[in-house]
Amino acid sequence: MKKLTLLAASLFSCAALAKGPLTVEHLNQHNKIGNVAVSPDGRSVVYSQTNGGFAPTDKSHDLYLMTLGENRSTKRLTHHTSRESAVQWHPDGRSIFFIANRSGSNQIWQLSLEGGEARQVTQLPLPVNGFLLAADGKTLALALTVKPGCQTLQCTLDAQAKDADKKDSALAYDQLMVRHWDHWLDQYREHLHVAVITDKPITDAKNLMADWNTNIAGMSDVAFTPDSQQVVFSAKIPAADQAWHTNFDIFQVPLTGGEKVNLTADNPAWDAKPTFSNDGRFMAYLAMKKPGAEADRFGLMLLDLVTGEKKELAANWDRSISNYQFGSDNRTVYVTTQDVGQYSIYAINTSFGDVVKVYGDGYAGNLHVASDKLIFTNHRLNMPAEIFQAGLDGSQVQQLTDANGEWRAAVQFGEFEQFSFKGAEDATVYGYLVKPWNFDASKKYPMAFLVHGGPQGSFGNMFNERWNAQMYAAKGYAVVMIDFHGSTGYGQAFTDSISRDWGGKPLVDLQKGFAHILQTQPWIDGDRACALGASYGGFMMNWIAGNWPDAFKCLVNHAGLYDMPSFYGSTEELWFPEFDLGGPVWNPTSDYQKFNPAAHADKWQTPMLVIHGLKDYRVPYAQGLGAFTNLQRKGIDSRLVIFPDENHWILNPDNRVRWYNEVFQWLDKYTQ
Repeated sequence: MKKLTLLAASLFSCAALAKGPLTVEHLNQHNKIGNVAVSPDGRSVVYSQTNGGFAPTDKSHDLYLMTLGENRSTKRLTHHTSRESAVQWHPDGRSIFFIANRSGSNQIWQLSLEGGEARQVTQLPLPVNGFLLAADGKTLALALTVKPGCQTLQCTLDAQAKDADKKDSALAYDQLMVRHWDHWLDQYREHLHVAVITDKPITDAKNLMADWNTNIAGMSDVAFTPDSQQVVFSAKIPAADQAWHTNFDIFQVPLTGGEKVNLTADNPAWDAKPTFSNDGRFMAYLAMKKPGAEADRFGLMLLDLVTGEKKELAANWDRSISNYQFGSDNRTVYVTTQDVGQYSIYAINTSFGDVVKVYGDGYAGNLHVASDKLIFTNHRLNMPAEIFQAGLDGSQVQQLTDANGEWRAAVQFGEFEQFSFKGAEDATVYGYLVKPWNFDASKKYPMAFLVHGGPQGSFGNMFNERWNAQMYAAKGYAVVMIDFHGSTGYGQAFTDSISRDWGGKPLVDLQKGFAHILQTQPWIDGDRACALGASYGGFMMNWIAGNWPDAFKCLVNHAGLYDMPSFYGSTEELWFPEFDLGGPVWNPTSDYQKFNPAAHADKWQTPMLVIHGLKDYRVPYAQGLGAFTNLQRKGIDSRLVIFPDENHWILNPDNRVRWYNEVFQWLDKYTQ
């Protein structure tokens, strides 16, 4: 045994010595934890894992069952070529449900945990986009894409057949929206349906909103009432103004169909994610207060179904809630929220609104309450997502999975730290610094200055495939990320401060943060610094080019806004520019010219790499083309990289390799 122990220690030592910097190829190989579902008794967890090909060397996507407790064990539940998603437990805890394409389209399957093969629950003529199982264990809420006005699924099938017989390829519209994110819209919408499970596969479902020309907000915005007789969901009321407002309301409708009652008609802003307490006493949901805003604070509303009282919990707590779960006592709600560079877990008392921080290291998500503990995923700047557990008070934190243990053992990550400084208007502004992977205090290093998008966003303590700070540290750069005015997790006033001020305080913060980091970190060579950003971060690259033109050796602009008036006429979610920039473009007091990078194009002088996806309908490709045209016309060293099959993000792993290679070649050209 001693020899084996020494051998293991020797192998570990060799592995430690063999550590190297993170590469994009290695980044593409990490394993991903997906769906997490906790059993009704809180003793087991089912989760999906997508393998990237490193360890294990396959690229499977399957479900795993983990039993909790002292004798924790994990076993693989599925070994199928299809991908399982949307995992949910049956209320009796003896089986699970999931979506998989095992019969020609995405349908719902049920797998007994006592053995045997999965059985097909739905055999619908349309794919199932999502589902929710009621507490009675037999009623399903289904998201299906159908033609509005159709009372039957056959009606939608007939419409699809008619479309297929068309001789032309024209798309015609009579109202906005005409496209969204990365696709042109057609005549079909995602509607909420219901069906009852029997011994035979379900072949039909009832549409609860057949007369609505609108989509449900998503299955995470659907809940059954405690008696399983009605369902509540979030959606916009059908109207011609859907492209320029954010007034999602919560509606209640019987499973038999009929009138849809608007439960939040008194709120002209966004209402979302309804759910009921385990004892049926309360209905909770999230609500914003500012019409037209998409980054307003989401407060937690609580409706007492016995007394009829409606109130906001912790109304004075200055955090925006992302997700929440009722505790087993039904009198505590556990929530996740962005929180000073982290994604933290808090507990809120439903009676008094007391708020207590439970966990706050990295980005916590997929939150579940499992009897006497919390189950959640967590990722950090030096770790992809894994499943964790903690006591209800945040004690006894334990990592449950190590899906990327061998993957991490091959990488030497850069050390990181959070810092703060006085930014615009003397406000405290936070940021993160990541040191080069092989940091030597006696050396000077170039800087990669990353600017996040959103603009109401954050580059915090998180692991990201598309903008991974460790990738730049792996190339020998000091990585600096400033959470400027407008960033999320620092109070709603700080988030709101970027609206109507896109090129003001945020630029000052970046300038002061840049000066602060050079003063406090003398090993960083400020004369070898390049700035990079996407979306609003890309806007800031264009804005820096004309308003801070001598700061950086080079710029990288991914999907950045260049000409604000033309952006308004070509983007799809008009509520965003109208709220942030002061109304429609013709409004004489709007900011489209005030903060228009194209208006300062005469002062551009910094070399710039411009990257854009042709399927980006949030910031259409003409914005990148406009920036590149200006650069070329002025004789500034520049390069345009177009990805015809990508949207606002770079999702294809092979494209990701090309993206990072293009970026690093550009940085190296000006900093080495």
